[in-house]
Amino acid sequence: MDILIDFFINYGYLAVLLVLIICGFGVPIPEDITLVSGGIIAGLGYADPHIMVVVSMIGVLAGDSVMYWLGRIYGVKILRFRPIRKIMTLQRLKMVREKFDKYGSRVLFVARFLPGLRAPIYTVSGITRRVSYPRFALLDFSAAIISVPIWVYLGFHGGNNHEWIEAQIKKGQMGIYSILALVLLFVGWKIYKSKKQQKQEQDNIQD
Repeated sequence: MDILIDFFINYGYLAVLLVLIICGFGVPIPEDITLVSGGIIAGLGYADPHIMVVVSMIGVLAGDSVMYWLGRIYGVKILRFRPIRKIMTLQRLKMVREKFDKYGSRVLFVARFLPGLRAPIYTVSGITRRVSYPRFALLDFSAAIISVPIWVYLGFHGGNNHEWIEAQIKKGQMGIYSILALVLLFVGWKIYKSKKQQKQEQDNIQD
């Protein structure tokens, strides 16, 4: 975190933007730590926190969109690129396809909260072409508008107290995962209820 903070202090919004775009490529730089670091430099007076949120949103959405369009333009040929193969193995590709078959485009919303699977999911959404870009952007924005401001303002209010911030990051991650689990349970219940109702209607028609 200290390295990122020093880098952001020296180069400002542009550095935050570029690092977040790189995060979107699946590079092992924690996105939440990057967002918190951007908030910290705002708390130290080197940036405006509200502008930092906007810049962070642009960086996050730009990185995700690049992965989507790489998949859409190159299709499965993208796996020929060695850097991409490291991020998106055949095993991950198969798992992501199964998730799409089961949950549809809702996977794109959940992906924002799944480090490690985010880039493969966005790329596969482009490869399969099952999701139009406007819908992709809407779902991605809907998830990002929840997570991005939380991390940036956490860093802003935490300032120099890195130990407190690290503790809050862990709590925040657990809170997000808990909310996500509840959402998934609710969606699963709705799908189950809908299928059960369809089955009853079919049974009634047969009778």
